[in-house]
Amino acid sequence: MKYRTPLTKARGLGSAKSGTTHWWAQRVTAAALIPLSYWLIKLIDLGASAPYAETQAWLAAPLNTVGVLAFIAAAFYHAGLGLRVVIEDYVGREGCKIVSIWLVNLIFALLTLTALSAVFRTIQVG
Repeated sequence: MKYRTPLTKARGLGSAKSGTTHWWAQRVTAAALIPLSYWLIKLIDLGASAPYAETQAWLAAPLNTVGVLAFIAAAFYHAGLGLRVVIEDYVGREGCKIVSIWLVNLIFALLTLTALSAVFRTIQVG
């Protein structure tokens, strides 16, 4: 007669392998977005109230460029992590879940590249 504990039955199942890393990544990006939001708010304010040349000059300053780029990277990564959790929790079929996660990753990668290229093109126009 073999005596097996519930732990041996559960070993290797579930998300216990990488859940902590994912959880920490969400918290770190959320915390990073708080100070980085300054650059988003300033960019939106300049875009709405200042001439294009002034907005471009502000964005061309190295600190502001890095701030906006960091916001873009953190925001899209954080959003992708959040959507992945939603998909993992609410999509039932495993095949649909995998395809959905890959699709979300691809879409957010393309959106990130598009936003980053828009910043670089704005800086180079002047």
